[in-house]
Amino acid sequence: MSVVGFDLGNESCIVAVARQRGIDVVLNEESKRETPAIVCFGDKQRFIGTAGSASSTMNPKNSISQIKRLLGRKFSDPELQNDLAVFPFRVTEGPDGFPLVRVRFLGEERTFTPTQLLAMVLSNLKGIAEGNLNAAVVDCCIGIPVYFSDLQRRAVLDAATIAGLRPLRLFHETTATALAYGIYKTDLPEHDQLNVAFVDVGHASMQVSIVGYKKGQLKMLSHAYDRSLGGRDFDEALFKHFAAKFKEEYKIDVYQNARACLRLRVACEKLKKVLSANPEAPLNIECLMDEKDVRGFIKREEFEQISAPVLERVKGPLEKALAEAGLTTENVHFVEVVGSGSRVPAIIKIITGFFGKEPRRTMNASECVARGCALQCAILSPTFKVREFQVNDGFPFSIVLSWKSDSQNSAPQHTVVFPKGNAIPSVKALTFYRSSTFEVDVLYVDTGDSQIQQKISTYTIGPFQPSKGEKAKLKVKIRLNIHGIVTVDSAMMLEEDVEVPVSSVNEALKDATRMDTDDAPSDPSGTDVNMQEPKSADTTEGGATAAENGAQDPEEKSVPMETDAKVEPSKKKVKKISVPVNELVYGALPAAELEKAVEKEYEMALQDRVMEETKEKKNAVEAYVYDMRNKLYDKYNDFVTPEEKEALIARLQEVEDWLYEDGEDETKGVYIAKLEELKKIGDPIEARYKEWTERGSAVDQLVYCINSFREAALSNDQKFEHIDISEKQKVVQ
Repeated sequence: MSVVGFDLGNESCIVAVARQRGIDVVLNEESKRETPAIVCFGDKQRFIGTAGSASSTMNPKNSISQIKRLLGRKFSDPELQNDLAVFPFRVTEGPDGFPLVRVRFLGEERTFTPTQLLAMVLSNLKGIAEGNLNAAVVDCCIGIPVYFSDLQRRAVLDAATIAGLRPLRLFHETTATALAYGIYKTDLPEHDQLNVAFVDVGHASMQVSIVGYKKGQLKMLSHAYDRSLGGRDFDEALFKHFAAKFKEEYKIDVYQNARACLRLRVACEKLKKVLSANPEAPLNIECLMDEKDVRGFIKREEFEQISAPVLERVKGPLEKALAEAGLTTENVHFVEVVGSGSRVPAIIKIITGFFGKEPRRTMNASECVARGCALQCAILSPTFKVREFQVNDGFPFSIVLSWKSDSQNSAPQHTVVFPKGNAIPSVKALTFYRSSTFEVDVLYVDTGDSQIQQKISTYTIGPFQPSKGEKAKLKVKIRLNIHGIVTVDSAMMLEEDVEVPVSSVNEALKDATRMDTDDAPSDPSGTDVNMQEPKSADTTEGGATAAENGAQDPEEKSVPMETDAKVEPSKKKVKKISVPVNELVYGALPAAELEKAVEKEYEMALQDRVMEETKEKKNAVEAYVYDMRNKLYDKYNDFVTPEEKEALIARLQEVEDWLYEDGEDETKGVYIAKLEELKKIGDPIEARYKEWTERGSAVDQLVYCINSFREAALSNDQKFEHIDISEKQKVVQ
């Protein structure tokens, strides 16, 4: 079983694997720890990761980056529209209202969904992990931002399925960082809570979490975020500054040229890094546009002035996280900063001023999420024994269940099933009284985030047939799973026997007036299992009348009966009948489309593999031509006749010319045939040279053997006395 953690960044990704001695970050094919999250579409194949990054400057309109920003969002989303104005590639609205990326691939216009593009990135990361482990990688843990909605989480799971991965958990990046920090701490207090604030400023977003640590456990106290505040915003401020400056000084408008835009953005990103360590920095780009070389210069103070609108927003998430945790800055014992964007000195200054203490950098700012994900994967995997450490994660949003009662014109009723901060995973059950098929809607409520679509899904429960012609009692199980995805798990119709009519009536009456807790095991995270609701909400006919929170409720569990202790156990009195549940998730990828996407990815991967193998064979022919020609003038010179040498050199020249003309773009089979043709002439020469080099040592061995046996046969040594003289003579002869 593979134990791998993937950190899917907006700009770059990191792969970490668990080994017997700890967690290692895996190097990619260029021996780098970070792999660009980029897919570049060429005329014949795709270039993903490091290869995609190398091709992106030459082919900006077909190089797709920042895929995370497109995932699970409506095309009309204002935030997405702001991003699209900056992207060099083309994005249009699909028939379902979600974005479609348009590229030129295999000589034709093609469209891809963000989910498909993310799957390509994951396939590349999977390949990196497999190359390092020399084994198939399927089980993994993927890091996601805490603000990802239900739809975005489903999109990541779909992308993983397309890539041939099976995530054991979609792990919040903030929680992964907290786990990577806390699991190695041996001095955590047993009783008093140690509060640590984690500030993660990434490429495109900022996430803040406050975590409470005790010995052997962590508890997520609060989450806050700004999904559009990251390192790229500082790059953008520099880009706009220099674009305006160059327009004035050099009379060039970089906005008119996609390649010039890309080169200036790359230069601005490097400039930002230089300014993080130096008070001033120069900017020089050769032949940026219209064959003009450009020069610029900026001081850190000026950089902070042009970045002021971005820096002003840093305090917001810090204040929100602190307020939600119910703490003051004095109660926060340590502040840890992570993320590539956190290296900007102005951000550190704001964080220091807010908390009144210097932030620490005890972890690798770029790798902590991948390491935390690999640790979580190891905890969930039976392959490794990991130090006992409990992770009590909280869900960042409130989830509501809404339904209409049987009466036609009544207003929809709702109940909060999973309040903000609810433990993950969690299961709750609601009891409904219904005479026919009905629908329940799953909604986000009070997210404080206009970008999150309120409606998640609708479930149709039924058909069912009440046996007594009355309203049936249905127990509906709602699950918030380990990935943070909400589903209606099952629905059961409960029919009570007539043996105990009194207790049944009693229970029905009690259920109609209050909400009680099912007899389920308590939640492993230690959260409160009771979820009380105002009486006005559950006294209506057909309303939800019971809820539970806790571990998965086994199907064999009985329904609680508010009866006298003398009455027999409830499972003897209750008959359970499974009721069909149909799911409709708004914006999710249908199963048939997912299958098609899996097939499409397989076809493209095959095409890429064929092209890579073709390149290898072409390179092999080219290498043979140069190598053989050099050797014919050097070490093979004495082993080939002048006529043979002349003919072979002429043939090699012929093949070299063919490679750069007609043979520039041939199939794998043609290159294999060319190589074999050359080897037919070259191999006998190589064999003669090899014979000559090996003959000397073989002759020496034979001479040594002859001499040693002759010496033994002619020896008067006592140890050879038992051998007959005639036998010795045979050896000598």
